[in-house]
Amino acid sequence: MNKTMSGKPAPVYVDNAATSFPKPPEVVETVCSLLGGISLSPGRAAHRYSLECSRIIFDAREELAGLFNCADSSRIAFTGNVTEALNAGIFGLFGGKLHPGDHVITTALEHNSVMRPLRYLEKHGPLSISILPVNENGEVAMEELPRLLRDNTRLIVVNHVSNVTGAVLDIAGIGRRKGEALLMVDAAQSAGVFPIDVEEMNIDLLAFTGHKSLFGPPGSGGFYLRPGLMLRPLKMGGTGSNSETEIQPDFMPDLYEAGTPNTLGIAGLGAGVGFVRRTGLTAIREHEQRLCNLFLDGLQSLNGVTVFGPAAGRPRAAVVSLRVKGKSESEIAHALDREFGIMVRAGLHCAPAAHRAMGTFAHGTVRFSFGFFNTEADVAACLRALDELGRR
Repeated sequence: MNKTMSGKPAPVYVDNAATSFPKPPEVVETVCSLLGGISLSPGRAAHRYSLECSRIIFDAREELAGLFNCADSSRIAFTGNVTEALNAGIFGLFGGKLHPGDHVITTALEHNSVMRPLRYLEKHGPLSISILPVNENGEVAMEELPRLLRDNTRLIVVNHVSNVTGAVLDIAGIGRRKGEALLMVDAAQSAGVFPIDVEEMNIDLLAFTGHKSLFGPPGSGGFYLRPGLMLRPLKMGGTGSNSETEIQPDFMPDLYEAGTPNTLGIAGLGAGVGFVRRTGLTAIREHEQRLCNLFLDGLQSLNGVTVFGPAAGRPRAAVVSLRVKGKSESEIAHALDREFGIMVRAGLHCAPAAHRAMGTFAHGTVRFSFGFFNTEADVAACLRALDELGRR
């Protein structure tokens, strides 16, 4: 076990499904240099600082458009995180005026960023929701989609990768079978690791966050909206454009970007996406998958450990949820941190329906999530710690 000069175990961070760490050096350098180098008020003046910030934001938009195969980068709007992006899509689509019989299909794996807006609309209007079931391995029963589709299905909203089980959903398959419904994809766990092509996958709205596998800072994110589709904006105000009118601009991205933007966060996100594109999705995914496979193989030899998620050979991200017999999830997470320097997440992971489907509600699981900067030594440290805790 590697130790620091104080004699304590060297930190091992395996909570990348929450927020990636560390960030690539260029992300840190970009944020620090901007914070101390220029005023951060884009699009509000014609002086050099304002113009430079506008260029930085444009470049970040272009990087994201390239990553998602979006022909027009103006179809990408920035938000504070994927939660805001999903809320913008769900509430913006229904615009506070539900039509009688509006129907939405989602899955039992969804994060509360999807479930809570949908349940709110269900409670306060004539919205009906159908849930694609999940099997004991935490995978969506895709074969049930044709049965749930109706003539009045207005929206299908799904996550690309589960933050609980690591299960990967066939987005392209849904895109081919969605009929007249709109397809909204929560790419919080997949953007930056798995290929996303909004054209090929027939995605109408893609919500992403910056602080996970796109390696941006917290407080960054956004959404892609296909051409021809418009949403009611969540907020209105100054955009730096059309200032002569008191009516919100009706064009993207200004329609959805009222107020001074988080230039630092967007610049860091742009640098993170640039790192992803230069490194290559294949290299990132293969590295994370190799670490995940090593971890899963090692868990098989540990007594009392139950692993949840897709069966061997099935697609999955580098996210592993587990339980240790006779130990509470919080007890394991606390001991891993305090005694072994290993940082994980325990609990329900803001996805209670997923845990109900797997039979792990109400205490949840202990989640290990490996990132691009983790190593085989990190995996070995996690296995040793779990082995010791399991033997007590």
